[in-house]
Amino acid sequence: MRKTPKPVVEKVAIIGAGLGGLATAIALRKQGIDAHVYEKAREFSPVGAGLGLLPNGLRCLDGIKPGIVITLKSAGCQVKKLTFKTSTGETIMTSENTMMAKYGQPLLTIWWWRLQQILASYLPSEVIHLNYRCIGFEQNETTVITHFENGKTAQADLLIGADGVKSTVRHILIGDGEPRYIGSMSWRAVVEHKDKLLQPDEVILMKGEKSIVYLLNCGEGNMNWLARKLLPDSSLSLSAAEAKSRVIKEFANWIEPIRELIEGTDAKRILEGQICDRLPLKKWSYGRVTLLGDAAHPMAPSAGQGANTTFEDAYEISECLGNSSDLKTALTNYDNRRIQRTAIIQSHSAEGEKRYYKPIQPTNQQSQQEREEFQNWVYDYNPSSKSRLKLWKETLAV
Repeated sequence: MRKTPKPVVEKVAIIGAGLGGLATAIALRKQGIDAHVYEKAREFSPVGAGLGLLPNGLRCLDGIKPGIVITLKSAGCQVKKLTFKTSTGETIMTSENTMMAKYGQPLLTIWWWRLQQILASYLPSEVIHLNYRCIGFEQNETTVITHFENGKTAQADLLIGADGVKSTVRHILIGDGEPRYIGSMSWRAVVEHKDKLLQPDEVILMKGEKSIVYLLNCGEGNMNWLARKLLPDSSLSLSAAEAKSRVIKEFANWIEPIRELIEGTDAKRILEGQICDRLPLKKWSYGRVTLLGDAAHPMAPSAGQGANTTFEDAYEISECLGNSSDLKTALTNYDNRRIQRTAIIQSHSAEGEKRYYKPIQPTNQQSQQEREEFQNWVYDYNPSSKSRLKLWKETLAV
C-alpha cells in the first residue's frame, strides 16, 4: 500500500525503449507518474534474438501489468524439454523442464522484438519518443534536463538510464569505461521454425570444441539459433556478409543440419556481438539520475538473467518512487534493494560463462545441491513479498 499521498516525482525521463525502459514506463505510469521514454532508433524494427523469461522475471512483469503473462504465453513458447547434444548431433541427455510445477511460472522463450512490441502496446504512443539519442544531461536540486542529438531537451524530476550495456547515461554518471569482454563472440538470428531440428516445446544446447549452439522456439512460427565461441579476437565484422562468412568458418566442422541452418540464413538477419559484462557497482543513483537493467548490471548470459533482473528493477523502482517520503530516500531504497542481489547474479553469471565451454559431465551431489539452492533463490523472487530482499545464503559477499 502507498505510504505517501502521491509519488515523490511527477515526471520521469527514461533513456532507452528496450525491454527495461518500456517495462519501467508501464510501472511508473501505473503509479500515476508521467513517464516518457526516449529512444535513439528512428523506428521499431524486427531486431534482436530469442530470450528466455524465467519465473522471477515473469512474476515481476505480472506485478507491473497483471495479465501480461497470458499474452506472452500466446506469443512465445512454454518450454517443456531440454536436450543436450554434441556438435556431431549425438544426444547426451534429455530432461523435462519442471519450472512451472516448482515455481508456478514456466520457462518461456520469445523473440526480443515481439516482447518489445507487446510492452510498447501498453503505453500511449505519445510517451514513446523515437530518434532521440541522449548526448548529455545536467541536474540541480529541483530538476534534470536531458539533451538529445536532434537539438531537443527533456525536463523531468528524475532521469533513468535504461540504455544498455554501452549506456551513455552511465558513461556520464559513472565514467567507468568500456564493458569488459569476457572471451566469447556471439552470432544469432531468428528464422522460420524448422521442425526437423527442433520440437515445438524444446530447447537444444549443443557443445563443441570451445563452442556452443542453442536452438530455441520463439513462438508464432519462429525459431532462434545462437552460436557462441571462445575467441581472443573480439573485433566485429565490417559488414553483414563478413559476419556470416565468419560464423560459417567458425562452425564449419559442426553437424550438417547446423551448417545448413547458418548458411541458409540471410546475412542481414545475423547479429554479431561480443559477450561482455561489467564489474558490479556500489551505487547506481546520484542526485536525480539512476540506472536500470543492462546500464546498471550487465551480465553474461549463462544464467539467462539479463532481462529477468531488469524486470525486477522496473518493479522495484516504481515501488520505491511510489512508497517513499522523498526522492533521495526512494533512490537509496532502490539501490539497497537491487545492487547486492544483482551483484551476486553478475558474479555467478561470469563464472557460469566459463563453465559453458567445458564438456557436460555428471555433477557431484554437493555441486548439484548448491546449484539448486542458487536457482531457488533466483527464481523464487516474489515482488510482493519481503523475502525478495533475502540474499543467497544470507551473505553480502559477492
